[in-house]
Amino acid sequence: MKNQAFNPYLPSWEYVPDGEPHLFGERVYVYGSHDRFNAPIFCTEDYVCWSAPKDDLSDWRCEGVIYRKTQDPKNRLGLHLLFAPDVALGADGRFYLYYAFDFMGIISVAVCESPAGHFEFYGYVHYADGTLWGRKQGDQFPFDPAILADTNGRVWLYSGFYTEVPRILTGGKKLRHDGGTVVELQNDMLTIKTAPQVIFPKKGENAFLNHEFFEAASIRHFGSKYIFVYSSRHNHELCYATSDFPNKDFVFGGTLVSLGDIFLNDSDSEQNAVNYLGNTHGGILKIADEYYIFYHRQTNRHSYSRQACAERLTPKSEGGFAQAEITSCGLNAGFLRPSGTYPSYIACNLWSKNGTGRYDCKAPRKAFRAHPYFTQKGKRGRQFIKNMRDGAVAGFKYFDFKTQYSGQIKLELSGKGEGKILLSTKSDFSTINAEISVKMSKKPQNFTKNVQIPSGKHPLFFKYLGRGFVNFYTFTL
Repeated sequence: MKNQAFNPYLPSWEYVPDGEPHLFGERVYVYGSHDRFNAPIFCTEDYVCWSAPKDDLSDWRCEGVIYRKTQDPKNRLGLHLLFAPDVALGADGRFYLYYAFDFMGIISVAVCESPAGHFEFYGYVHYADGTLWGRKQGDQFPFDPAILADTNGRVWLYSGFYTEVPRILTGGKKLRHDGGTVVELQNDMLTIKTAPQVIFPKKGENAFLNHEFFEAASIRHFGSKYIFVYSSRHNHELCYATSDFPNKDFVFGGTLVSLGDIFLNDSDSEQNAVNYLGNTHGGILKIADEYYIFYHRQTNRHSYSRQACAERLTPKSEGGFAQAEITSCGLNAGFLRPSGTYPSYIACNLWSKNGTGRYDCKAPRKAFRAHPYFTQKGKRGRQFIKNMRDGAVAGFKYFDFKTQYSGQIKLELSGKGEGKILLSTKSDFSTINAEISVKMSKKPQNFTKNVQIPSGKHPLFFKYLGRGFVNFYTFTL
């Protein structure tokens, strides 16, 4: 790699949630919805695409805007929002972009000769008689499309949403919300060939107990196995199920990643979350024999400024994957080097004296007044951790100390208050590697201290103790 890779893996000012990674040729392309910093709602922006060489996932390039919301004939005024998309390479060599406008309950398609755009509107997914899918009484609610142009030439479209949507948003039709649905499409990539069927029911004996389907369908075909990735009713995790068939007999595999590492160590309590929770969405990328899960995290004390992250997956000997731990070095070729300056926004663990919380539509920001959070100043200002109050912790995983580190650590901080920053390789601070006295000012300033860290793979945790609050920008080893 040219550089080290971090989480989030895109620039700190970019907000691309719902990322679907695809390997087309020699590059990885990520297609997602597009949030804006401090926006009042999800997905306010047009679609952009980012890509990287398959052998250097630190070198991301913005391909620019690939599709504008006003290109769709049903959205000329731009009043509807572009939700999570997916892309497939059709048998004709063209690339097909599938998307849903917020909660309209229809699936639109755009097409392009290249994976990087610019896509042009193509049509709507519909039945053979021309009726749009989602406009027949009793249809399943089309949402979060996932598309698979299979190796045998058959085309499968997956969709689904757990919560019932008011009829006023669905053209007056009462649609079903049974769970995750699949339809087969004809070669035109638009016309439904086989009747929709629910293959991931949210209730009943075939539902995945305690990990029932909620939303965020994603599909891959690797070897003999079909792998379906989805967000469960817990909302903070991505789960997976596998089958030998694209449209039946899926078996639950487990959790791939959770925003708070819930379920990682046999703990299912959100009280033990190591980061703030909210929705997430993503897919699996395979490059050679390596697998990665792409997902997104929450920032700015709400769910409307979400950022793209990824982790390496470890295959299990009996098949499937172990749950990935959230880290600061997800796409990096190994752990981080214990030298150089690191931005605080790559923290993968963040909590207050009273733990974390869940960002969702019902959680007002005032509920998080005493909590630290990721934010930025200006449209493309640098991101940092704001509002670390007494007992707040920021954690970074992992650093590869090949030998014992004896040197200095420098912290760049601002804020209002006075106290100390503890540095530890233990999340419970049972050992202290450095104690740094700090007195805040409005402008960022540096604080330096000698530190010793033993050799090995270690996380670094920073804890503020004192009055007032600290804004945390960078640390330098």
